[in-house]
Amino acid sequence: MKNLIILGAGTSGTMMANHLRPKLYLNEWNITIVDQFKTHYYQPGFLFLPFDIYNEKQVKKVGKKFIPKDVKYIQKKIEKILPEENKVELEGETLKYDILIIATGCKIAPEETEGLLGPLWKKDIFDFYTYEGSLALRNKLRDWEGGKLLVHITEMPIKCPVAPLEFAFLADSYFREKGMRDKVEITYVTPLSGAFTKPTCSTALAYLLKEKNIALESDFAIEHVDNDTKEIVDYVEKRIPFDLLVTIPTNKGDEVMERSGLGDDLNFVPTDHNTLQSKAHENIFVIGDATNVPASKAGSVAHFEAETLADNILLYIGGYPLKKEFDGHANCFIETGDNKALLIDFNYVTEPVHGNFPFAKIGPLKLLKESVFNHWGKLAFRWIYWNMLLKGIAIPFVSRNMSFKGKIFDIKPEKK
Repeated sequence: MKNLIILGAGTSGTMMANHLRPKLYLNEWNITIVDQFKTHYYQPGFLFLPFDIYNEKQVKKVGKKFIPKDVKYIQKKIEKILPEENKVELEGETLKYDILIIATGCKIAPEETEGLLGPLWKKDIFDFYTYEGSLALRNKLRDWEGGKLLVHITEMPIKCPVAPLEFAFLADSYFREKGMRDKVEITYVTPLSGAFTKPTCSTALAYLLKEKNIALESDFAIEHVDNDTKEIVDYVEKRIPFDLLVTIPTNKGDEVMERSGLGDDLNFVPTDHNTLQSKAHENIFVIGDATNVPASKAGSVAHFEAETLADNILLYIGGYPLKKEFDGHANCFIETGDNKALLIDFNYVTEPVHGNFPFAKIGPLKLLKESVFNHWGKLAFRWIYWNMLLKGIAIPFVSRNMSFKGKIFDIKPEKK
């Protein structure tokens, strides 16, 4: 018997277990998935918790219920990967693999910024990229009386790059609904030169910031947080004061990559951008937020990657060349407040453009344009996530690679 091991039972790892178990013969392959945590979180829901749009039960479930019954599930901490020996060390146990899939995701590292974990942490400084942080922020906002609110990104890359913007837009709506928007000064602070990483999308989102009276501070590279004066300070000593700081700290891959010598400076694993094979070891594959591929760290990307990676695992087993297929495809709903949202669709080389999605003529979803339909699509994705995406069920009419149908280009993109 041969052994395929999946490290991580989050979105990517769970999808891969569901994709591969029906395709690998039980009498030839054992599949094992390892994760130290019992709970599976719907991480896009962390955006909604602070505003009481979702509750706790809507964003978490027992992870094991989504793992196929013929996949062995081990709930233990991963101590180290030994790629030269094809082994994974766990707490009190060592597993041998023929194929390894790394799906360990990424997480916030507030300790990377001086002063962020100071006396104001979870009092006047919060994250919403963790379940605990999102709940603490919800409790803060319920009673907060107003002041200077900073929505801040420490550095890129981060999980779900549009989420900070969505938070700023939803905060605008939230405080207007509470009748206190005039008491809140919202500023969006980013290390980027604009509101988003893609120029066309950045222009559209900057317009919305202006329309909603949200100030934009760009090119801000934070050096430290001054807890005494309640200011964030950049490397040229520019200071921005706050009463409430909602920050997205540095995002890093799992520490096991550092212990194993498999990660880059941020513990992301160097990965072939198109095949999702490790650049260092041919029998190791990487998916989702654990990779260093220049695609958005979002659930939709993991979904598209999983379809290509499942095919490539089978090709690798059969001794065939891998598909150089994954194109960095991502599509993301961007909540803009007032029960509206934008939708963007892009890949490695094509930035978001206007048009219709998923059908060229009828949509019904509009790209780079606010609509109620897009907002409903965002909310509907939670059901799709729990009932289709995690289970490896294809989402109808949405292809793994970016489609140019229905999109409006000033210059028609070259065929690759």
